[in-house]
Amino acid sequence: MNQWMKQLSSKFSWKKLAVSSVGLLTLMSIIAFAIYEVTKAEVTVEADDDSISTHTHASTVGEVLEEQDIDVTKHDYVEPPVDTEIKEEMSIEFKQAQKVVVSLDGELNKVWTTKQSVEGLLEELEIEVHKHDIVDPNLENSLNDVNVVKFNSAFQITVISDGEEKEVWTTSTTVADFLEKEKITLNKLDRVEPAEDEQLEGTGKVNVVRVEKVTDVVEETVNFGTVTKNDSSIDQGSEEVIQKGQEGKIEKQYEVVIEDGEEVSRDLVKENVVQESEDRILVVGTKKAAPKTVSRGSSSNSSSSASSSSGSWRSFTATAYSAFCNGCSGVTATGINLRENPGKNVIAVDPSVIPLGSRVEVKGYGTYIAGDTGGAIKGNKIDIFMPDKSKVQSFGRQSVQIRVLD
Repeated sequence: MNQWMKQLSSKFSWKKLAVSSVGLLTLMSIIAFAIYEVTKAEVTVEADDDSISTHTHASTVGEVLEEQDIDVTKHDYVEPPVDTEIKEEMSIEFKQAQKVVVSLDGELNKVWTTKQSVEGLLEELEIEVHKHDIVDPNLENSLNDVNVVKFNSAFQITVISDGEEKEVWTTSTTVADFLEKEKITLNKLDRVEPAEDEQLEGTGKVNVVRVEKVTDVVEETVNFGTVTKNDSSIDQGSEEVIQKGQEGKIEKQYEVVIEDGEEVSRDLVKENVVQESEDRILVVGTKKAAPKTVSRGSSSNSSSSASSSSGSWRSFTATAYSAFCNGCSGVTATGINLRENPGKNVIAVDPSVIPLGSRVEVKGYGTYIAGDTGGAIKGNKIDIFMPDKSKVQSFGRQSVQIRVLD
């Protein structure tokens, strides 16, 4: 019995020892676990829009992010840096970078950014946006789901169109694009300087020239000619118009080019004779007059003061006049219609010096009929009729030699 008791006691002690060992191990494990947990550092991870609080035995920031299954690339934003040693109550900020294509005035660039908005991206790229610049999408837009950000810087252009000059801000690259955006339409003949395919540059100028072609029909007169015929049945020095001249008419059609309201060219396209001109026919007498006889017994007083000087040259002051002078009727004192007989050689004289109807010779100019008078023609002064008004003006006042022929 005692022996059985000893055996039982021995077995019980062994079991008690075994149970005590297991409990000790369990306790030690609990203590070790508690110590492990207590020694963890508390770290907050701000990842994009999420905030994660965690306890970790990680030694660096990079290890903490790895524990959170956050893959870090070289373009991502991590603060503090990944190799920073972990400290209690540390805060880690992580922003994942995304790749965006940026078009800067048409030039494409691939960039990585952690910015959330278009505005933030442009600020990061140090691009200053002004009032007239174009940004697509808008500055306030999020970069999420955005593949391309377009930025076109505006510049000023002077545009001249339809008589108006103004300054315009534009982001256009070509003249054609600029005209389209400004809603300036070119008609078929219009042109623009520089040409539509030319590149625009800042502080440049675009000139729109409005061009039109019109047809102008003009009726012009054609001067008539003068045909002279000799007639032996008419006294020498006499003239007679047997056919008045008549001016002709011709119609001319011109193609006229007008630019911005001003005529720049005129080309004759065709002409049409509306009315033929008719020559003026003048008959000139060639019949010589019979010689005059003078009675020997006649008194010397019977001859006039003018006839006593026949044949001798005398000095006169000469001017000229036309049939169309101010106040002129075109008909002389002796009844000659100078407008109908522009080829008539007539001078105006002082009848007390040279009798009317006398035939006189003006040295250097030819033979004339003293057929007219004038209020200013007194003494040794004559006025020579000239059909051309321009020659009247150029004749002026001259000293001439005159002799009375008959």
